[in-house]
Amino acid sequence: MTDKEDVRPVDQAEEAGKLWRLRLYVAGQTPKSLEAFANLKKVCEDYLTGRFEIEVIDLVENPQLAREDQIVATPTLMRKLPEPIKKIIGTLADTEKVLVGLNIVVKKTRIQELGTP
Repeated sequence: MTDKEDVRPVDQAEEAGKLWRLRLYVAGQTPKSLEAFANLKKVCEDYLTGRFEIEVIDLVENPQLAREDQIVATPTLMRKLPEPIKKIIGTLADTEKVLVGLNIVVKKTRIQELGTP
């Protein structure tokens, strides 16, 4: 018999049916920018299914937004909604850090699975 964890997303926004509005700031279509977008999309599809909007802001095309939104590095993810605003810098490759950074609470339950020793 082996133990496995069944991980299911549970967050305050889910209970209220709120929309998550996320903004990803990039500087052109660099490998890191593309990686950050792919990682963000995966997290959203896995944990915020049907309740998210992603807006990509290219600071090469709109440099004034870096100053307005206080962006100091790219790629940077900003959670606009639900409030409060939160920021994460980097490629978002560490799913656990992204979940913590966005304040998505994941409920873990233990399940038993029959198997051979």
